[in-house]
Amino acid sequence: MKFSIHLKRVCLGLASILLLGFNVTAQKPKFDLSKDLLLVQLDCKTDIDDLHTAAGLATLLKHPDYKDLNYYAVAGTYGIQEGLYVPPNELMKLAFNENWTDADKNWEASVEKIAKLVSKTIKNGGDVWVAEAGQSDFTADWVKQLSHQNPSIKIKENIHVVQHSDWNESVTEPTKLKYTQTVTDYHKIPDGNAVGNGTPGLKSKGKVNWESKIHDDHLIKVWNTAIHLGNKYNGKDGRYLNESVAKGGLDFSDLSEVCYILNLMDIENTHEFFTYFKVE
Repeated sequence: MKFSIHLKRVCLGLASILLLGFNVTAQKPKFDLSKDLLLVQLDCKTDIDDLHTAAGLATLLKHPDYKDLNYYAVAGTYGIQEGLYVPPNELMKLAFNENWTDADKNWEASVEKIAKLVSKTIKNGGDVWVAEAGQSDFTADWVKQLSHQNPSIKIKENIHVVQHSDWNESVTEPTKLKYTQTVTDYHKIPDGNAVGNGTPGLKSKGKVNWESKIHDDHLIKVWNTAIHLGNKYNGKDGRYLNESVAKGGLDFSDLSEVCYILNLMDIENTHEFFTYFKVE
């Protein structure tokens, strides 16, 4: 069993090298659980997939390997796309308690909060890893503020941004996308909506039997809330219609970036995710 898992990791690693080409930084991420910070930035506009992504992150945080993970979540980090917002606050509070900020309601205050959090992390010897579950407008703003307030910080060395979506890049304000790609250590990985491209494919084609793997009462409530809100807003009032979710499936494809950061790229799909992060 151990050999097969090792062989699978090797094969996926080779596949990633071949498939990623020049689109991703060659070295593997080296997230240090003892001092690094994970930022998960959710645009929540207009696809409801970020609701499922938040629930997926909450599930990962319950695993013994990640119970001490230093993380912070941000909602409302959207770019220039049109359409209505998907209000996630009920879920964010349930999933992350006070460990998140609302950029939709308080953009400037959230920029200031993240810049201070990042500065503290780096000054304490850690690096910052951004799972860009949306556009890079918000990242550009807090990085720019950080650089103005702390010119001695080596942003290219200490701030790593991971993006998986061509569409997310296309609806980032162009100068902010260019800035983020230029000044940070920017990683582009294959799309987490697909299976078999070297990145975990965390969008299902049908129903996922997550209930048989998750027996923690709080996580069950988190997932039920994410699914309820997703169904409430999916395709409503001109919002993007996520067909996978409409058919009873799950879509937490943005969590593929977190998997990349934490070196969990051997997870193939949604079913394997829940097997890996089974919670009693």
